[in-house]
Amino acid sequence: MSKPAFASPAPRATCPVLVNSLDARDSKEASDPKEAHDSMELHLAERFGLESFRPWQRDAIDALLGDPGKVLVVAPTGGGKSLTYQFPATLFEGTTVVISPLIALMEDQVRGLVERGIPATFLASTLPREEVKRREEGLERGDYRIVYLAPERLANDWLIRLLGRLRPPLVAIDEAHCISQWGHDFRPDYLRIGAVLKALAPERVLACTATATPLVRDEILERLNLGDAKVVLRGFARPNLHLAADPLESPKQRKTRMTRALTKALGDPDAPKGAAIVYAATRKNTENFAAEASDLGYRTGYYHGGMEPTERAKVNADFASGKLDVVVATNAFGMGIDRADIRLVVHVQAPGSIEAYYQEVGRAGRDGEPATGLLLSSSADFNLRRRLIERPWEGGARSQERIAQQWSMFLDLMRYVEAGSCRHDFILRYFGDEAELLGGCGHCDVCERLGDDDPVERKVSEEDALMVRKALSGVARARGRVGLKAIAEMLSGKTNQRIRRWGMDTLSTFGLLKDQGLDWNVRLLRRLLTAGYADVDGGEYPLVAITRRGAAVMKGDEPVRVFPPETRSAAPASKKGFTLPSGLDPALYEALRQKRSELARTKGVPAYVVCTDRSLADIVSRRPRDEAGLQQCYGMGPARVEAWGEGLLSVVRAEG
Repeated sequence: MSKPAFASPAPRATCPVLVNSLDARDSKEASDPKEAHDSMELHLAERFGLESFRPWQRDAIDALLGDPGKVLVVAPTGGGKSLTYQFPATLFEGTTVVISPLIALMEDQVRGLVERGIPATFLASTLPREEVKRREEGLERGDYRIVYLAPERLANDWLIRLLGRLRPPLVAIDEAHCISQWGHDFRPDYLRIGAVLKALAPERVLACTATATPLVRDEILERLNLGDAKVVLRGFARPNLHLAADPLESPKQRKTRMTRALTKALGDPDAPKGAAIVYAATRKNTENFAAEASDLGYRTGYYHGGMEPTERAKVNADFASGKLDVVVATNAFGMGIDRADIRLVVHVQAPGSIEAYYQEVGRAGRDGEPATGLLLSSSADFNLRRRLIERPWEGGARSQERIAQQWSMFLDLMRYVEAGSCRHDFILRYFGDEAELLGGCGHCDVCERLGDDDPVERKVSEEDALMVRKALSGVARARGRVGLKAIAEMLSGKTNQRIRRWGMDTLSTFGLLKDQGLDWNVRLLRRLLTAGYADVDGGEYPLVAITRRGAAVMKGDEPVRVFPPETRSAAPASKKGFTLPSGLDPALYEALRQKRSELARTKGVPAYVVCTDRSLADIVSRRPRDEAGLQQCYGMGPARVEAWGEGLLSVVRAEG
C-alpha cells in the first residue's frame, strides 16, 4: 500500500512531521504516538480550520490509513462524515474520487475545499457539456486533489477509463445506504459502484451513510466487497434534541400543533431565534401548511418536486442564507443544507421509516443548542403510506417482497410513535448503536411523562388482553369492507350513514368498547396495525382486515403482546419538580449539581444533556468509585459516562 504524501499540482504548505508519522504508521515502524497525534491535529487546523477531530472521526481516518484501508462510517446527518474522506484526500498523491447523489452538496463541498486551497471539482448532469469537457481535461492533467461524481456518471465507460489512468488512492461513497434495496432510499445507479471499484482497484475505500440499520450495513459491505472493512458506528446520540410524537387525527389539529411549535421554537416573527423545517408527505400539504406558517408572520417558502428546478434552487439558497425562516417541504428538501441554527423540525405527516425520520430531524440543532423534533401522525398516514409503497416505481410494479419490507419499515416508525420508553434510546437501539445509549434522555416527551417513575416492565393484564381481543373481533366482523375510522366508530357505538349502510350497527361488536371513546379506539386500532394483528390495503379507499396472526390472538391461540393506549389527553404532561429523597446527602447532591453546571457551561449545552436530577440523586445514593459503577446509576448510559463520567466521579471521590 502506498504511503500518504503531500505532493500537489498546486503550491501548498506541507507538514513534514505528519508525513513522517504517517509513513511510520503505514510501514508499521515505531513512532511517537503523541508526535503523530499532534501532527495530525496541526494539519487539521491548517487545512480545515478545526481544532480537533471527534473521536469517531479519528477512528475512521486511522482505520483508512491502516491495513486493509477499508472503512464503513455510519454517523448521523451533520455529524462530520465528509471530513473522514476530505482530510485523508489531502494526504495522498493523486486524485481522490467521491461518489455522491446530492448535486447541491457536491457544489457546496467543492466550494468549501477550493476556499481552503484544496483543488477540487465535480461532474454532474447539470453542467454544460463544454464545462464537463474542461473539467475532464483538468483531471487528465492532475489538476484536482478531489473529484465528486454523481452516480449516473458511472455509466460512462470513457470516464471510468480516465479514472483508471488516474489510479485514485481513495474512493469514497457518500450516502452509501442508497446501494441497499432494503434501505429507505435505494438508487439503481448505485449498483454500478461495485464493478467500478473492481475496475479502479483503489488502495483505500471509505463508504459513509447517515442511516443504516444492521441489515443495510451488511448489504453495503457485501455489494461493495468490503467484507473486511472496519465499521465505525458512532455519533447517533443527539441529546440536545427534544423528541416528541403526537398522534392527531384531524388536519386542523395538526395545523394547530404545528403553529404552536413554530411560535414556541422561533418566537417573535420580526426577530426569530432561528429557523424551522416542516415536512409533509404530499405537494398539496406543503403549500397548505406553508400558508399557515406565513400567516404567523414568518418568512416562509415551500418546496416540492412539482416546482421548476430554478424555483427549488431559489428556496434552497434563500433558506441557507437566512432569507427564509421556515420551509415546508417534501422529503427532497434539506439535502446539502448546512444551516446550524435550525431550532425545529416538524413532520406533519409520518415519513416512510425511522431511517428517513432521523436523517430529517437530525438537521435540527447542529450548533449543539437545544432544538426540537416533533412527529405528528394520524391513522390516515397508514393509508397514504401504503398507497405510496404500492405505486409503480421505475416504470414497473414493485415486488411483493419489496412492498412487505417497506411496509415493515413504516410500522417500525409507528412503533416509535407509540413508544413507552425514551425516544433517543429507542432510535439508538434501532441503529444498533448500543455504545451511546443514554439510559433515558430525561427530556423527550416520554421521559417527561414518566417523570420520577421507572418504566415498569409489566405483563398484559387479562383486562387489557380482553380489550385487544374485542377490538380484533370488531376488525374481523367488518370483513375487510371498511377503513380504520369506520371500525373505530363501530366499536365506539357511533351511528352514521356509513355505519348503517354497511349494517355495522347490527353487529355483535357494535359499541363493544364504547366506554373508551372514539379517539381511544382509533389509537388502539393503530397499535393493532403496528403489531401486525391487522393490515391495510393500498387502494384509493384503504380497507382494514384482520391477519392470520391477529385471528390467532383473537381466538386465544396466541398471547396478546400489545398494550391498549393510556387514557390521557393529547397535551404534554407538565414537568414535575425534583425533590431529593430523604436520607441522601444534600451536600454531595449540591456539589454534583454545581459540577454538572460547570461541565454543561464548558461544552455550551443544557444541564440535562449531562444528566438529570434523578441521575444525580442515584449517584449520591450509590456513590460509585469508577465508570463501571457509574453506569449502574439511573440514566447514566455509556455515552454519558464516556463524556461526563470522570468529572462527576471526581466529586464523589472528593467527598470520600
